[in-house]
Amino acid sequence: MKVLRGIFFFVMGLIMAACAGVLICALNPSLTAMLARRIEGMYQSQAAEPALSGGIGGLLPGGSGQEGDAGSGDGRQGILVGNQPGIDAGWLERVDYEPPESQPVEPPDSVSGRMGYEPVQEEARQIGEEEAEDLSDGAVSGETGSGLAFDEEEYPYYAMLEPDMQQIYGQIYANALELSPAFAPVTTVSVSQLKTVFEAVYNDHPELFWLETGYSCKYLRSGSCVEVALKYNRTADALEEARQAFEGAAGTIVSQAQGLGSDVEKERYVHDALMQLVEYDMSAPMNQSAYSALVGGRSVCAGYARAFQYMMQLLDIPCYYCTGFAGEDHAWNIVKIDGAFYNVDVTWDDTPTHDYFNKSDREFGTTHVRTGLSVYLPACVDSASPGTAAAPGQGSGSGGSGDGAATGTAGPGEVSLDLSDLINPNPVEPLTWHSKVSVEPVEENPEPTAEQLRQENMNKAGITEEQVRDTMQEYYEDCQRLLREAGAGDRQFVNVIPESLWSSVERAYSSGDYWKQYVEPIMEELGIENFVIQLQVEDLGGGYYRLCHNIYTD
Repeated sequence: MKVLRGIFFFVMGLIMAACAGVLICALNPSLTAMLARRIEGMYQSQAAEPALSGGIGGLLPGGSGQEGDAGSGDGRQGILVGNQPGIDAGWLERVDYEPPESQPVEPPDSVSGRMGYEPVQEEARQIGEEEAEDLSDGAVSGETGSGLAFDEEEYPYYAMLEPDMQQIYGQIYANALELSPAFAPVTTVSVSQLKTVFEAVYNDHPELFWLETGYSCKYLRSGSCVEVALKYNRTADALEEARQAFEGAAGTIVSQAQGLGSDVEKERYVHDALMQLVEYDMSAPMNQSAYSALVGGRSVCAGYARAFQYMMQLLDIPCYYCTGFAGEDHAWNIVKIDGAFYNVDVTWDDTPTHDYFNKSDREFGTTHVRTGLSVYLPACVDSASPGTAAAPGQGSGSGGSGDGAATGTAGPGEVSLDLSDLINPNPVEPLTWHSKVSVEPVEENPEPTAEQLRQENMNKAGITEEQVRDTMQEYYEDCQRLLREAGAGDRQFVNVIPESLWSSVERAYSSGDYWKQYVEPIMEELGIENFVIQLQVEDLGGGYYRLCHNIYTD
């Protein structure tokens, strides 16, 4: 009887909680829309994060991390592409980029701090019926872009969009050319789709150096955008003069490169000329634009990459703006040379080196991982990078002496052979293998201590002792600190836990215990009214997990 009574009260409690939630949302529709947008956006952002997987009960979609899900059979995590808003389903079937096994944490010391890429920022505001009617009465679509055409190989971000979204792409591009302040979309587009399309335009067109990385829009309660407003930097005030300076600076370099023979020679010339021209400077004005690099001579990774992209486009060499994570948000390029795709990071080469020139995804995997729309760009799989000299002893020939014999000195446990050992003097009989391996007796290593094993596992995961939160109390305290530092708005904070603590963390989020342990106190302290969280989990190896907390507060 007690059991039945308990079940009855439990069910009634759930019904009352649900009714209360419905009532709150009904009385505050803007909160409903905000929560819906945030959760939708988080799900979509998870789809574009190749290095993250995992979920908490019903909080997150998919991502168990088991073989047969998003991961491949060899243990590598696949891309959780999902159905990114505005991306054509047919394009998703062509995605072949494979992210690295673990997400890079810190760049090499030689390039530390050489980042500076700023992701696209949107300002979206829901409007009421009265304001919507006023907008409708005076709505203008500005330039429609209906007569424009964009080649798929040169503009891949355009090619990956759904047909309706390609119309919005053309409209944004055309209005940016005309410096239109605001316009009504030519077709229905949601808030999340609009962000995808704007990013596609921005990534494809470095020549629009006057276009800022942010925009604003007004939308209805349904989520449909009714007005888009573009933002321009100060070069828009004297655009013709700025354009002449920009095209002149690029033309000087491109004209010299055009006289060279192969595409890789042209690419290297532009790469090296850009390194000589530009100085890395976080304080450079308009540093997300190609203008800052080519005209100002000072920029960050975004400016380097967009200037390189623009000049390669002038040389008719396909080159794409690629964004991702390299210890921080970062930008570099993907270039197509002799039918194959390669990664190029001019910013990191400006040390100066050529360590990041024409590399495969595998070679970039320890330092770079793509995020956002860039995961849909072609994979860079060719290991024989053009324009790079082979290391001594790594030529394609045998390297043997004139008499055809290849000799060498073998190290401990290696094979030292003469080619004559591999020639069968009597083809009628099988060749007998004569091993020349000298196996030295190896002393057994003593059993490592617990501390040595822990250090070894942390080294494998690429983390330090200071990053690990071993107990729930440490985890909650760290989350409180990081949430306080993050403040209001779209934010992310990260911490690391041992695998053994994961079940406790999962239970805390499933039961809601996390709320009172670290969310509620900070909300009260900072005066935050609304809080939405998505937790993403990355297996670092070595028995450690990285927890990425994607939050929205206001």
